[in-house]
Amino acid sequence: MQPLIWESRPDGLRAPALVCAFSGWNDAADAASAALVFLAESFGAERFARIDPEEFYDFQVTRPHIGFTEDGTREITWPQIEIYAARVPRAPRDLILLHGPEPSMRWRSFTRHIVDLAEAVGTQLVVTMGALLNDVPHTRPVPISGLASDEALVRKLALARTTYEGPTGIVGVLHTACAEAGLPSASVWASVPRYLPAAPNPKAALALVRAVEGLVAVAVDASELEQATIEYERQLGLVVDSDPAAQALVRRFEEVAGDDANSLGLGDLPSGDALASEIQRFLRQQGPDR
Repeated sequence: MQPLIWESRPDGLRAPALVCAFSGWNDAADAASAALVFLAESFGAERFARIDPEEFYDFQVTRPHIGFTEDGTREITWPQIEIYAARVPRAPRDLILLHGPEPSMRWRSFTRHIVDLAEAVGTQLVVTMGALLNDVPHTRPVPISGLASDEALVRKLALARTTYEGPTGIVGVLHTACAEAGLPSASVWASVPRYLPAAPNPKAALALVRAVEGLVAVAVDASELEQATIEYERQLGLVVDSDPAAQALVRRFEEVAGDDANSLGLGDLPSGDALASEIQRFLRQQGPDR
């Protein structure tokens, strides 16, 4: 059986863009996954294909889940990549949305299947989303960095061009595979506070949705994410305002974010780990109902 399983063929897609996000190493604070799911729900996307997990996942690392169906039967849900089509009225293009956990192995074969799918549906642009931990404050706009096969896209979105060198994830491998296949592609990354690695971050998800809007020229009603961001910042504000030490730590990161690092003295700057310890301690003190 071929790993790429077509459940139907989406006909009549207009200049489709393929937007991808993978949970796991590429997805700090679940920001990229949340952005992709939000896009799918916003446009009523329908699944038309999936990638069978057998060849690409170590099930001791990405374990299947077992649960009960409505009739009480026990059922195993395997990790897999799901692919959806979203038709966007009054927009110049439709979307293909791809989401699932980062695979464990055979990345070159895996990305070849995605490139094959992109070519089969006539994809004109591939966009990958990711999120990384960084020493940024939660009180400032989310920094978005990225790269693109077309430098005009980078300039158009005023992206801070990534200078990262080091280990990469499936997002980086897929971006390279698309470039090698001649598919126009872009990768956008949100920086999320290092001291909030576990909490879902709607603010970063919203920033990624807005970046994708600019890339694919599709407008999204993101009022739900905007409200979630307001509540997220309100709750964090309660935590930080409860202790002067936390306020001072966040203020130092704000100053660095404002390009005042040279006047601060970096030896006095708390590390992301130190700030994480402070915030997590305050969160535990607030209790579950705060």
